[in-house]
Amino acid sequence: MQGSLMLDIAGTWLTAEDRQILRQPEVAGLILFARNIEDPRQVRELCTAIRAVRPDMLLAVDQEGGRVQRLRQGFVRLPAMGAIAEKDNAEHLAEQCGWVMATEVLAVGLDLSFAPVLDLDYQRSTVIGARSFSGDPQVVIKLAGAFIRGMNAAGMAATGKHFPGHGWPIADSHIAIPVDERSLEQIRAADLQPFVQLRKQLAAVMPAHVIYPQVDEQPAGFSKRWLQEILRGELGFDGVIFSDDLSMAGAHVVGDAANRIEAALSAGCDMGLVCNDRAAAELALSAVQRLKVSVPQGLARMRRQALPSFDYKQDPRWLQALGELRAAQLID
Repeated sequence: MQGSLMLDIAGTWLTAEDRQILRQPEVAGLILFARNIEDPRQVRELCTAIRAVRPDMLLAVDQEGGRVQRLRQGFVRLPAMGAIAEKDNAEHLAEQCGWVMATEVLAVGLDLSFAPVLDLDYQRSTVIGARSFSGDPQVVIKLAGAFIRGMNAAGMAATGKHFPGHGWPIADSHIAIPVDERSLEQIRAADLQPFVQLRKQLAAVMPAHVIYPQVDEQPAGFSKRWLQEILRGELGFDGVIFSDDLSMAGAHVVGDAANRIEAALSAGCDMGLVCNDRAAAELALSAVQRLKVSVPQGLARMRRQALPSFDYKQDPRWLQALGELRAAQLID
């Protein structure tokens, strides 16, 4: 792993332009979106084609469950995590969801899903909502911890998002710049607790494109106060820090794509995501090439630890997990 950029592609196969940009050593990751996905076979073929260009490429997707689920046709339609807490055996079901999700994602050749969401559901956010396990930090800690155990058992590392918590502000950071006006003490007492309690189980963290003005004037993903002083210093987190997508409106506060990637990396992010805008990706790539940033540490451990066989659907654990999730009316 050499680079500090994670980019995307436009279609379901690689173009000559895609291959050219993926050959750049500064590009170490690629994330797939729904537009890149048809069915399991096509995703496996695409991943094989990507690794033929760059065998060391980190391949990611957002496969949380509920409405944030890029892999759909031919994959289990997992519930939104907020639906699990109300079940009698919620902790066990959360672990089964994590295992099923990770098994399917790994089986098509991807390395990781950016999960779980550790945000609290205050019934306010337009973008978090039922993506959260609960509004109670202790419930989030218990269920997200179980989900992570399931992911790890399948061979996938976990990424907690969105540090230090995206559940309070109403605005959607995809299209606006959310502001959380609460004090650091309030955030510490609630939203930060899942990150504190689960930090040893997280291989990576993704910060929020949210401004917490009582703590820092910059969004968390561009803030040395949040990333270096609090996350690294106070919490002692030594895993990977991925930026959230630097093309989102919440990131535009610091300028163009070159300014955004520079700000993210200088604040403490190890890898910056620049998606859904190839011109911005090329601008960010030029900036990183000019900066000659140091090689991020820890990215190699984000690679998949195991690759399920293609007949995993006959595995007794798979059959048991699906049976239990169906019995709980969490999947069809």
